[in-house]
Parts: sequence; structure tokens; C-alpha cells
Amino acid sequence: MDEFDFVIVGAGTAGCCLAYRLGEKGYKVCVLEAGPPDRNPLIRIPSGIMKTSHDKKITWRYEMQGNENTKNRMLPTYYGKTLGGSSAINGMCYNRGQRSDFDNWASEGNPGWDFDSVLPYFKKSEQYYTGGSDYYRGRSGPVPVGLLQRRDKLTDRFIEGCTQSGIDITEDYNGQKQDGVSYIQAQIYKGQRWGSAHAYLRPARRKFGTDVRTNALVRRVVIEDGRATAVDYSPGWGRETRRITARQSVIVSAGATMSPKLLQLSGVGPSKLLNDFGIEVKRDMQGVGQNLSDHYSVRLVAGVKSGHGTINEVARGLPAVREALAWLVGKPSVVAQSSMSAFTFCKRDPDAQETDYSLMFLPASLKGGMTRKLDDYPGVTGGAWQQRPESRGYVQIQSKEMEEPPLIYPNFLDTELDCQVLVDAMKHLRKIFDSPAMKEVVTGVTLPVSECNTDEEWLDYIRGNGMTSYHNAGTCKMGPSSDSMAVVDERLRVHGIDGLRVIDGSVMPTQPSGNTNGAVMMIAEKAAAMILEDVSA
Repeated sequence: MDEFDFVIVGAGTAGCCLAYRLGEKGYKVCVLEAGPPDRNPLIRIPSGIMKTSHDKKITWRYEMQGNENTKNRMLPTYYGKTLGGSSAINGMCYNRGQRSDFDNWASEGNPGWDFDSVLPYFKKSEQYYTGGSDYYRGRSGPVPVGLLQRRDKLTDRFIEGCTQSGIDITEDYNGQKQDGVSYIQAQIYKGQRWGSAHAYLRPARRKFGTDVRTNALVRRVVIEDGRATAVDYSPGWGRETRRITARQSVIVSAGATMSPKLLQLSGVGPSKLLNDFGIEVKRDMQGVGQNLSDHYSVRLVAGVKSGHGTINEVARGLPAVREALAWLVGKPSVVAQSSMSAFTFCKRDPDAQETDYSLMFLPASLKGGMTRKLDDYPGVTGGAWQQRPESRGYVQIQSKEMEEPPLIYPNFLDTELDCQVLVDAMKHLRKIFDSPAMKEVVTGVTLPVSECNTDEEWLDYIRGNGMTSYHNAGTCKMGPSSDSMAVVDERLRVHGIDGLRVIDGSVMPTQPSGNTNGAVMMIAEKAAAMILEDVSA
């Protein structure tokens, strides 16, 4: 048997960070990743997401269950399945959320997770290179973050349209306040993606000899007498099973979909569910897989007059060659484009302290129902999501075999507030598209295909055309033992099981008001510090 101090399941955003921080203190660490190595060259190229997000070799490809709130549509979803996890295939947008998100975590019985306490760990992870305040921004972390280098006239027009609709320009939406409009901040530096594998895991292997095993399908966490002692996995996804022992702890960092699935297969979860599949119950925990949250996003697409530099135009033919050459010599280029160009954070009540919804903009039109396919005509795309959705769903196993996909039931639009916020957001987005700045170039809205004039018409469109934002969170909720739905405590230890921690986006009690990747890095940085405190105590 192999034996390590720490065995980490999942080489995603959190797992890579943990591997580095534990390894640099001299601990023997093994990381198990179900996917292949991150050798696909398109992973490092930002615009490569147009291809990598459809690559079955490096993505888990599942479907979310629909309900009457979303017209019973099955919603496709995917997650990263390679070194770096979803940080290897995501849109690279960096958005922490807002102060109240984390203050609320602390107020729900999780001391040490308020904004002032987590800010040092946001800063520790990042190397922000485009201004900002030293109080809020890190300068020497492993992950470069900066404002999008490529600027274009259509995004400038969108930002001007936002100001014409009453939105201020913000210099740093990850600084003192979030509200306003800005070019996005992205994990892109010198034209390349900076995911967690490149920022954390490669240095960990090189400097500390971290053992990284790819194509290693973890089948269960071994729990004996109330303690996690080992992990069983199959090399190459075969039927042979090998065991790795963890002297200190097993750390599950497989993401908000796969972490609860692995716990359930290991006998940690709702006893009735486990009994239904003949799995020995190691600990009856009703909250494992519950509390699923995600940002339900909706888009608005419009055609624009040709010749205004849409990505649809510059990503094809001779213009594409010019963009590639610019990228090769280090100049701003569409090759280094993230999944959006501008972010807008808005309040429904101007006097409120917190923003309620986000609007996004990309100078490209995307095919209906697709997130990474360009339309054949020049156009632009706007998107909207509610920042803190109230609706909650769940994730649960459908078989006792790890190869079988889990049931993912997001339960989108289950509350009146969620519906109304998105209606307000889409009406606001349409107002921006109708602004003088945008009217000069927009030829007409192509999606929705029919004009929406009332709240009821907007909601009907939202129900039939929204989709996941790939921001799953909350399925191994952090909280005190008095909370029947809590899975881990404030130090991310699984309640009632020694030597087992869950460290990834699944531990979020509630959804942060932004893309989840930045918050997951913070969680991993803080968790690593807590682990090191605990083992040295």
C-alpha cells in the first residue's frame, strides 16, 4: 500500500492549491485526478475554450434535470476533468463576490469566514497587476489576475450604454464596492490562461515532489471506526482497485457535483438513499448533496452592422490570421479573449447596500442554446444572472458505481424573488441595448425572437431559454453541528468523521455574488492554513 500524509481527491482549483500549500511545509501529498494530464495545448490559450469545453476527454458531461419552472428542459452542463479541473476550461472571469456574501457565512455559525477574515486569503492567491488598492488586492500570489487587455469599440459602446442607463463605471469591482460597470478581470497573463494546475500544481511537483496520478478513478473513501483512513481508486478506470493510506487526512476536493457523490458512495449521506443502493451507512448525514445552488443565466442577442469588429468577423479568415500573429508577438488579441468582455453589477433599489444581479457583455453573437459556438452573422451577446438565488436543488447518486452519472436537480426559479430579479435584469439589459450608444450599431434583437413587452412575457422567455452558469455550490454545506443540513464544520472537517475534510465549492453555505473560481481559491488557501494549524497543534 502507498502511504502519504494527505491524499487529495481531485486536482481542480482547490486540490491544486492544497497540494502546493501542504507540500511546501514538507508534507507528503498524493493527488488523484480522474481525468488525463493537461497536455492539450488549447488549455493554455484563452480562446481555446471554444474547443476544450466540448472535449469529452477533459470534461465531465452531464445533464441537469428540468422542472416546470424551466419548461421541463434537460440542461446540459460540464465540469473540468483534467489537471486544473474547471479552471482549465472555464471563462477565466475573476469575480470574488461582495462583502455581505462572506459576512453572511459567518453569521450562519461559521466563525472566521466573514469578509475581513477571508480577504487575506483572496490576496494570498492572486497577483493583481492592473492597479487597485493594496488593501484589497494581492500582488505576489501564484495566480495572475488583471483587467482584460483586449479592448474593442463594441464593448466601449456597451459600457457607455450602461452609463446612459444610470450605472457608474467602477475601477475595481473586487475592491471596496462591487456595483458599477467595467471591463472584466481575468486570469489571463501575457496572452495565456492561468489555471490552478499551472499556478499551483506544476510548481508543487517540481519543488516538493508531489505525487500526482491522472486517470485515477476514486471509488470510495475508506472509513473505519469513524475515521477516514484511505482511498480506493482504479488506475486507468479499470476494475483493479488500489488503496492509498492517509496518515493525517483524506481531503475531498472533487467539486460541488462530484464531492457529494463520492461521499454518498463512501457511505456518508442520507441513510435511506444509501440503503436503496446497498451501500453500508458509515454516517447518516441528510445534508450531503442537498443545498445545491447555481446562477441561472439568460442571454439577449442582437445583430450589429458589419465592420464593427465583432468576434464573429475577426475570428474567421484573414482577420483571424492577423489576430493570431498579434497574439504570438504579445499584443492584445481575440486569441486571449475570455468568455465575456464587460461585467455590470446592479441594484434593484438604488439606496440598497448590495447589488442584486449581474449583466455581462461579449462582442459576439452565440448560437441559441450554445455557450461556445459563434453565430454566422456579426452580433453581440448580453447575459444576466441573479447574484444570490434562493432556489435550492440537490445532487444524488443513481447507482453504487462511480462511473454512473449523478442525478443533478438544480430546481431553478423555485421562488418568486428569483423570477422577479431575472425579469428586472433582462429588462435592464434590453434598456442598455436600446441606449443611444448601442442603437447606432445594433440592427435588431435576434434573441428573444419575439418582443417581450410585459413581465409575464419576459418570465416566459426566461423559463424557456435560461441555462446553468456552471457555478454549482453548496452541496456539502459548511455549518455547526446543530444544523441538520451541515456536512462540514468551520474548519471544513466532516461532522462526526475524523480525518476527512471537504474543501471546494461544495462547502459554500450560500452562493457568492460572482463566478465561483476566485472564492474556491480563497477557500483552499484558508483551509490549507487551518490544516497546518491543526496538525501542528
